Formats: sequence, C-alpha cells, structure tokens
Amino acid sequence: MSRYTITVHNNHRTDPDAVIGYDPPLRTFFLQAFPDESDDDLALWLGTADREYETLDALHAAALAHGYDFLPLPDDVAQQLAADQAREADRAPHGRPLDALLRHLQSK
Repeated sequence: MSRYTITVHNNHRTDPDAVIGYDPPLRTFFLQAFPDESDDDLALWLGTADREYETLDALHAAALAHGYDFLPLPDDVAQQLAADQAREADRAPHGRPLDALLRHLQSK
C-alpha cells in the first residue's frame, strides 16, 4: 500500500497532513483526512471497498461530492500514484480466505 502526504481542504479548514495512496488488495485509490483528535475517526475516508476508485479522477469526484478538494496534486505524488497502480495491475485479485470474507461482507 502506498501512502503520500498531501493537503486536503474544504470551505472551513485545511488538513496539510492528509494521506492519499493506492491499496493493491482492494485495487482502489484512497484518501484520508481530518482526523478526530478525541479518537481514531476521520472526517473523510474514501476508498475502503474493492475497486471503489480505480482512477484519481474518480477519487477526486468523490472528494468533491463530499465537499473536499485535494487538487492540484504535487507532480511527484501524481506520478508515483500512477506507478503504484501500474505496478500492481497484474496482482491476482483477492485470493486469500480473508479476502473472500471481505468480499462477502462488502456485498451485504
């Protein structure tokens, strides 16, 4: 799993320590931002399901729909995310027993 620090903002605040990345087992890009200081919750956590956001454009559209933005990405981060996804393109999808359980739970 790749993880890169970026800045995410909405109309009221900015999180300069947000995380964007690619999750190979789920085959999705993800975005995490605005942690709750009292517990482990996040105000924004996208990309938790299998193939939920297969492109950065899809992830960006979802972030915008939730009232957040993360563009423009630094060039090096955007290039590395594309490389991370390309490197994992041939990975076998969910072959382990726990992966089957995850697929089952997500289908409900």
